[in-house]
Parts: sequence; C-alpha cells; structure tokens
Amino acid sequence: MGGRKFEIKRIENDTNRQVTYSKRRGGIMKKAWELNVLCDAQVSLIVFSSTGKFHEYVSPSTTTKKIFDRYQQTAGVNLWQSHYEKMQERLNKLKQINNNLRKEIRQRTGEHDLDDLSIEELRDLEQNMDNSLKIVRDQKYHRIQTQTDTHKKKLRNSEEANRNLLYQFEGRDEDLGYGLVDHEGHHESELREANAGSHSFAFHLHPIQPNLQEGRIYGFHDLRLP
Repeated sequence: MGGRKFEIKRIENDTNRQVTYSKRRGGIMKKAWELNVLCDAQVSLIVFSSTGKFHEYVSPSTTTKKIFDRYQQTAGVNLWQSHYEKMQERLNKLKQINNNLRKEIRQRTGEHDLDDLSIEELRDLEQNMDNSLKIVRDQKYHRIQTQTDTHKKKLRNSEEANRNLLYQFEGRDEDLGYGLVDHEGHHESELREANAGSHSFAFHLHPIQPNLQEGRIYGFHDLRLP
C-alpha cells in the first residue's frame, strides 16, 4: 500500500510549518551531499526560511561564488548587472547630495555661488542664516548660564565650608577661660585652659613700646611651660 497523499499547499499552522521546514531542509541538504559524493557533482544549495534564517550547502571543493561565475559563463547571463546598476544609481544620488551640501556651505560663507541666486533665494539664504545665528547665540547663552550657575554653586559650598570651620573654632574658644590682670601698671592678658588637669600656658603681651630703647627696657616675657 502506498503512502497517504496530501495536497501540496502552504501550512497555515506556524508550529507545524516550522517542524516541516526543519525536517525537509535536513532532507534536501542530505540529498545535496549525496549528489556531491556519489556523482562527484559540484553543488551549491541556499535556503532561506520564512523567518529569514539562512542555510547553505556547498561542495567542499568549490565555493558558491565559483559556481555562480561558472553558471554565468555557461548560461551567458550576468547575475550582478542589475545589482551593479542599482549601486551606481545610489552612488550618483549621493554625489548629487554631496555637491548640493558643498554649494550650500559656500553660499553660507559668502565665498561663491551667490551671483546666480535670485532676490527670493538671497532672502531665503539670509533668513536661514539668521535662524542659524539665533540657534548658535541661544546655545552660547545657555552654556554661559550653566557655567555661571556652576561657579555660584561652588562658591556657596566654599562659603558654607568656611562658616562651618569658623563655628568649630568659635566653639573651641568657648571652652577656654579668659582673664584680665593688672601687673606692674601694664595691662596684660593671661590665657588659661579651663581644665586644671592639663598643662597651662601663659602669654603676657606688653603694649607697643614707644621706641626700640624702651622695648629693650621693658622686654617681653617668654613662653613659659609650668
């Protein structure tokens, strides 16, 4: 009994279609390999799935390009002519775009290509340049404002740090005792630490002497460590 026949048509179910593709792709790849080995034939097989996946089998002794070149020579056709023409057309369009851009640059700099412009074209060029200048000026002002704000922020941070240091020193001074004593008719300031258990330091400061000779007479008390 023969196998069950079924109609050859597109499989609508995605899963069944993918399973069938994988099985039959493997089968045709095997047939291509058998044809190459058994008959010493040069085979190039290219398969694209519906999802765009690419599969290829080429005889080990050749390449797909060599087979295409041999096919062109045998059949008398040029497989690359249409592709070359499309590439050439694309290249010409890019050259035209490049020439137009270069011409626009020369017009904006006022160097060349202004004599052939009409009044309307010159007016449009002027308007475009004014718009460009406004954009550049706005960007410049924005950059200046940003840098100014940054410097102001850094300055505020520095001032805040200075105030904190000042508060710390003032808090430390509040822990120290101050006293004014009168010694031999001269006003002197004596600074003592509040903590009696620590070493004490005394500084005696005389008023500014009227001259160098009097300074030698009065003299200055040295720093004393008890």
